[in-house]
Amino acid sequence: MGKGDEKVSGTSNPPPSAPPQYGTFQGVANYPPPPPRPEPAIGFPQPIPPPGASEPPGPPPPPGYYPPGYQAVPGYAVAEGRPVRERRLPCCGIGCGWFLFIIGFFLGAIPWYVGLLVLMCGRSLDYREKPGLIACTVAAILATIAIIIGATKGTHEW
Repeated sequence: MGKGDEKVSGTSNPPPSAPPQYGTFQGVANYPPPPPRPEPAIGFPQPIPPPGASEPPGPPPPPGYYPPGYQAVPGYAVAEGRPVRERRLPCCGIGCGWFLFIIGFFLGAIPWYVGLLVLMCGRSLDYREKPGLIACTVAAILATIAIIIGATKGTHEW
């Protein structure tokens, strides 16, 4: 064996290792793996594909049958047919009650008393008008209390 024929014995290529892990979400090598995911709680609806998306079409289901996940709520009637159209509310669609309530801030509470009178004396009121008229009533009562307190304040000077 000559000088050029010397081979280094005992050295070999290092074993292939995993590619280096870069980034912040790789975890630590000695950290235990996360626990397995628990089963979902019973009673919560789980997402499923719509009926017919995953299984081949078969015979039609019996009447009254609803696929899982799409159950009708018992006790609630399903409205079918044409939707009922209601007339448009006056005063830009917000109703006279809310219009009087808003204008009452600018016109010194007088529209609130008008709303109170309409609520007390009106015969056939639209159910959509009543919340605004009730707001006028509450505002009229609070304005009356504020006026009484303001008028009696300072009169007890001896």
